[in-house]
Amino acid sequence: MEEKKKHKLFEKLKDQYRLIIYNDTTFQSVWSMKLSRLKVFTVTSLLSAIIVVLVILLIATTGLREYIPGYPKAEYRQILVHNALKVDSLESELAKRDEFFKGIKAIVSGEIPEDNLEINEDIESSEIEFQEFNHDSVFQDKLLAEQLSLSIQNNDNQTPGLSQMHFFVPLKGVVSNHFDSRADHFGVDLVSDPNAMISAVLQGTVIFSGWTLETGYVIYIQHSSDLISAYKHNAELLKNSGDKVKAGEAIAIIGNTGELSSGSHLHFELWYNGNALNPEEYIDF
Repeated sequence: MEEKKKHKLFEKLKDQYRLIIYNDTTFQSVWSMKLSRLKVFTVTSLLSAIIVVLVILLIATTGLREYIPGYPKAEYRQILVHNALKVDSLESELAKRDEFFKGIKAIVSGEIPEDNLEINEDIESSEIEFQEFNHDSVFQDKLLAEQLSLSIQNNDNQTPGLSQMHFFVPLKGVVSNHFDSRADHFGVDLVSDPNAMISAVLQGTVIFSGWTLETGYVIYIQHSSDLISAYKHNAELLKNSGDKVKAGEAIAIIGNTGELSSGSHLHFELWYNGNALNPEEYIDF
């Protein structure tokens, strides 16, 4: 029975019909065409598919796609791409800054900075190319530079390059304790009036501003020529990490904070390439 029903349905699809157009006045046949249900279904499906494809191409290749709900405009897409590039660059710069601060903190604390260079052990010696290099010429240039630097210095005990810097006095007061590296006292102690302002000795960037158990409120400033200045035992800090400061700008207030402090004073230090300097050789307190 089911096969007969299927056969009858197929036959119905193949049944022929005639579409005739008559003249409404004379009733004369003007145009006629033979049709079947299968043919009408096939033609209709093809036309629908063609119309759908044309509409999709029209929307995808023209500006009409911007009118689709949820589709971003061209300006928004450019902004998104631009912001994505900015975020990627910022992540790279932040990673470099963090590595730099990590190395600075290691130098200040007397540790050896970690070497972040990655060595590829899979490289064979045959792949390495060596080039000739005139070491004598480099040595002569370095020797000439050292001679010029030494001739400029007024004091042979000072670090090359720092003697030409003009240091601003961090605090107007009296030196109560001098620099003594043998006693692990890597700076000078200055006593002044209560609530006296402490100033930056040079222009630079604050690399640390916060609290430590032994030295209380501390602020470190990175200057040019690999120079770092430290200000310890403050009562209050006026600058945050990352702030740019100018020479003579107020950065803290004198205080008596930290376990190593025995009175209101400023403990001031100068560090150059990881080595402690005697501030009294560079600053007239």
